[in-house]
Amino acid sequence: MNLPAGPESVRADPWIGLRRHTPARIALGRSGGSLPTGQVLAFAVDHALARDAVHAAFDQQGLAVRLAPLGLGTLCLESRAADRQTYLQRPDRGRRLSDASCIMASSQAGAWDISVVVGDGLSAAAAHAQAEPLLAAFVPQLLNSGLRVAPLALVRQARVAVADEIGVLLRARLVVILLGERPGLGCADSLGAYLTYNPRLGCRDSERTCISNIRPAGLPPTAAASTLAWFCHQALQRGLTGIGLTDNRPLIH
Repeated sequence: MNLPAGPESVRADPWIGLRRHTPARIALGRSGGSLPTGQVLAFAVDHALARDAVHAAFDQQGLAVRLAPLGLGTLCLESRAADRQTYLQRPDRGRRLSDASCIMASSQAGAWDISVVVGDGLSAAAAHAQAEPLLAAFVPQLLNSGLRVAPLALVRQARVAVADEIGVLLRARLVVILLGERPGLGCADSLGAYLTYNPRLGCRDSERTCISNIRPAGLPPTAAASTLAWFCHQALQRGLTGIGLTDNRPLIH
């Protein structure tokens, strides 16, 4: 009597040796014509973490307490997106401050060299995890160079361009915004840094300099702080950011 064949065993992918070099989804193997059960479950977990990161609330007050030792003071601001649903459906509202926040920012106007902004973006988890260690290494480098740094602005429901309005209201020569990046599958806590010299409403993306993937498994926050400080000094010396400002430092082998 011939019995039906049992389920096909999981077949390893010949590229499996490359998996140690990247967290990307490669060499997953297969079971018949499908992914192995373990890989399907891992995908579902990472997808859930990405969704949670997008919808998580930004703890401005908690972050303000943790950043207090930097000695800059903080401004807790809001964009024109009144809630998360509006933020996701109306990106334009995340690019401008609410009326009350405009008044608060204007009250701190001065001859600042740099304004530093922290926003939730599409991952408050990234701001919670990466902003503190990055700023702890970054801000002292600015202050030790004699630069005038404005009070830290913490913005809820923030898009990149909200930093332009903050820079204008504070009268800062250069604005830096640290923002939670769009979560990827397996990367829900990545922070991006965007620099804009001479900020103004209507700045083009080509006028910004971006440092992305700031997280322990990507560009570690302390290393990002050094790169960010270098770009800040170059931007202030050369009077520009964006496509005209590149990292031309010699590579270290």
